[in-house]
Amino acid sequence: MRGLTNYILKPLTFIGALNWGLVGLFGFNLVTFLFGPATVASSIVYCIIGIAALLWLIIMFVDRPIRGDR
Repeated sequence: MRGLTNYILKPLTFIGALNWGLVGLFGFNLVTFLFGPATVASSIVYCIIGIAALLWLIIMFVDRPIRGDR
């Protein structure tokens, strides 16, 4: 699971966070710039990044140690 998280989910989530940071700070949408507005490609990119973030969130909660358990 750590390989999936470290090499796939974290970078995709970072890209999504970077994109939203650019939108919030400068009004610049990197995905729209690269793939065009409202295209199938941009929708696929948004879906992949959203699924990656959701999976990473689930893995973080499932994989965390229970208090007192070492």
